[in-house]
Amino acid sequence: MNKEILIQYADMKEEVKDIRKRIYDLKKQVEEMEKGGYQVSDSVTGTRKDGTFGSIRVTGFPLPEYSRKKTLLQRRQLFLQEKEEELLELLNQVEQFIENIPNSKTRMLFRFYYIDDLNWIQVAHRMHSMFPKKKFTADSCRKKHDRYLEKNKNVRSCPLK
Repeated sequence: MNKEILIQYADMKEEVKDIRKRIYDLKKQVEEMEKGGYQVSDSVTGTRKDGTFGSIRVTGFPLPEYSRKKTLLQRRQLFLQEKEEELLELLNQVEQFIENIPNSKTRMLFRFYYIDDLNWIQVAHRMHSMFPKKKFTADSCRKKHDRYLEKNKNVRSCPLK
């Protein structure tokens, strides 16, 4: 396990959030189309009912666009499911790495930062609330984190697929 896996875990969590947002936006578009009020219009040239030649306005439901968006929505949902499975596997690896940290305070610091997704200021506040006699700052927590990774960079290797 190295820092790259921890960073990849954090990045993948952000990617999953982005995919969820895209799915949400696309679902809203599809729902608006399904409400029945969504129509498109176009002008074509042709003969009208009264026999005159000129432009004709054509209005209707955009079935090709609707089908494309529904297909895209299904693909994104499948992609999200795959990414969530990868994220779960990475989470297991990260949790296993964190649980093997011998020092309790360092272990908690890593858990707050990676698992609970807190920033360094929030980590410092949480650490201070658990250990009120010791002073924690965002910089001290970050440095403890960085020192641990630097000191133990080649202790264990846990490559991804």
